[in-house]
Amino acid sequence: MEQRTYNQYCATARTLDLVGERWTLLLIRELLTGPRRFGDLQSSLRGLGTGLLSARLKHLEREGLARKITLPPPARTPAYALTEAGEELAPAVLALATWGMKWAMGERREGEAFQAGWAVLGLRTCFVAEAAAGLRVVYEFRVGDEVFYADIDDGTIVTAHGPAQRPDVVIETDDGTFLEVFTAGRDLAEAIKNGEVAVAGDREALGKLSALFKWPERGHREPAS
Repeated sequence: MEQRTYNQYCATARTLDLVGERWTLLLIRELLTGPRRFGDLQSSLRGLGTGLLSARLKHLEREGLARKITLPPPARTPAYALTEAGEELAPAVLALATWGMKWAMGERREGEAFQAGWAVLGLRTCFVAEAAAGLRVVYEFRVGDEVFYADIDDGTIVTAHGPAQRPDVVIETDDGTFLEVFTAGRDLAEAIKNGEVAVAGDREALGKLSALFKWPERGHREPAS
């Protein structure tokens, strides 16, 4: 596949030459949460055909942004991971997500896919570091078939797919309720009371959740008249 170029000696243009093609930044988004197998990427990026996924991964490998690895035991299967250069795209991807939460999201459109696992990166975007000063807590989320966690330590956060080793709080719900609580501002206590969210663990830590993660206040773009 021929690589297109803006043919400009400019850092922004050169970066877009590398990651500006359709699906490429979403592949980076997926790999920023940890190594992923080809099948994992196919599952997360529905609509991206096998051939194009292979081409995009080869492009990332060729440009030194991703590499093939073998997952450790017990999996021992081939996967893809970001290189140092790929990892350093994280601030740019998170900045795009922050902008999108304010200016692009709005209501969910009919037919739009959603996977709770995308929240692994979204939790980093919404994290309020100041509210976590001096705090040590681990939250595990079980949303539908997805399991992921947020490990908070004195103003820093690490999020990843899979179960936490020693979670302080475990939150279990379905995709729809998760979206309502964490993106639409629905009251978590109400969802728990109604039995739509199940919680186990430290109730005091649970009470801090709303202060630790804040969805940016939504802006309204004004189209030209």
